[in-house]
Amino acid sequence: MRPVSRTCPKNVRLLCPKRILARAPGPVALRGHQEPVRCWRQLGDGCRPVASVGGTCDEWLWGHWHVPSREHIRHHQEIHVVMGNEACDLDSTVSALALAYFLAKTSPAPRAAFIPVLNIPRADFALRTETTFLLREQGIPAAALIFRDEIDLGGLHRAGLLSLTLVDHHVLPGADAALEEAVVEVLDHRPLERDRAPGCQVTAEPVGSCATLVTERIAQGPPGVLDRATAALLHGTILLDCVNLSPAAGKVTPRDVACISLLEARFPELPARDAVFEALQAAKFDVSGLTTEQMLRKDLKVLSGDGLLLAVSAIYVDLETFLRRPGLLQDLDAFCQARGYAGLVAMMISFNERNEPSRQLAVYSRRETLRSTVCQALEEATAPSLHLQSLPSPWSCVGAYAQGNALASRKKVLPILRAALGVPGAAGGPEEEVVPPPTPMNSLVEECPLAQAVPPLCPQDVLERVSRIAAGQPPGSPK
Repeated sequence: MRPVSRTCPKNVRLLCPKRILARAPGPVALRGHQEPVRCWRQLGDGCRPVASVGGTCDEWLWGHWHVPSREHIRHHQEIHVVMGNEACDLDSTVSALALAYFLAKTSPAPRAAFIPVLNIPRADFALRTETTFLLREQGIPAAALIFRDEIDLGGLHRAGLLSLTLVDHHVLPGADAALEEAVVEVLDHRPLERDRAPGCQVTAEPVGSCATLVTERIAQGPPGVLDRATAALLHGTILLDCVNLSPAAGKVTPRDVACISLLEARFPELPARDAVFEALQAAKFDVSGLTTEQMLRKDLKVLSGDGLLLAVSAIYVDLETFLRRPGLLQDLDAFCQARGYAGLVAMMISFNERNEPSRQLAVYSRRETLRSTVCQALEEATAPSLHLQSLPSPWSCVGAYAQGNALASRKKVLPILRAALGVPGAAGGPEEEVVPPPTPMNSLVEECPLAQAVPPLCPQDVLERVSRIAAGQPPGSPK
């Protein structure tokens, strides 16, 4: 599945905005600087990014979208952002990238800038392990992507320059309510929760993956727009979302199957379905490159009750491996202290060679009363019974268990924990979600992490620094 590696031309640099602090068109000033300053993370000349078969290096770094130039601001031209949901799973990411590419290639407004925006802070991208894997396989470096904390959508909207297309969701969170007026198109595979404005183009179809809707859109467009790397991204995303097109999983529809067949017919060299699915599934649960803090945040929910917060993390390793991590107890202390959590329940899930799940639990708290209360609630639970077996723990502040009921996912355990915290009606009510954003549709644990406040930033530096890219000039060329 790995594409051909090629050397990047010396006049092409991998650039991405690092901090962009202007709130509206005009000079950009950073704190501590009297003069306008543009800050960029620059990887320099002579780098060796991977280019996919059938595409050159600069085509894959820059050809998938028009980067806005300062001329768009100066002449009040449209900046069209394509953005997925806050979970920013593989479906949201690839749908945004592929649709922005298609719009850039086919739009009747060629002077507009089309930008796919990943709806998480850049620092959280490493937690999306299946996404980083697939993009890396197709030669798309993280440095070529734009994240939510690197562009001020509110500033663009206030300047009257923003058009917004939503993929893989259709309702903006409350913090983005002001951007609703800028939404011109919605592409989603969930039932509509609300009507859009009359001028907004809405596609909401019950398919297994939003990438299926994007594939159909591209297939209906001009011939030649779909290239192999974009096809590989869409192909892998649909297979992962639809559990390798397995009818038993209850997610795949005939339209998903048709899109996979279409992509394979146009690009027969795409890897076999089983190989793609197994590689992405393995990458999704691969936490080997993550710190303990990142592992705990990757799939996190937070419960509140009785004046305290309890973190509940799904972790994709076995308990023995987790407890052997160097400095684990210090990491647990730091994680909870930094966020004000009174305790943490870590729910381990791993799979054997027959892909059968195995679950274990770890209960951590420096508060003995809380730890004992949570452990007792889990041990004595009957709806459902977890069939817990106590395991040795290296620390008195950590309780360890094997969970005999492997079907009891975190979604089923959360009401038990809420009841332990004394939340009224916890036994039958929904879990309380304090921090995390919506669940990705293809999560095996029903949850997804990460909702952090994003500092307001504006794209003025993007406009200045890459003003010549949209015109086909490399970023290192003289003005």
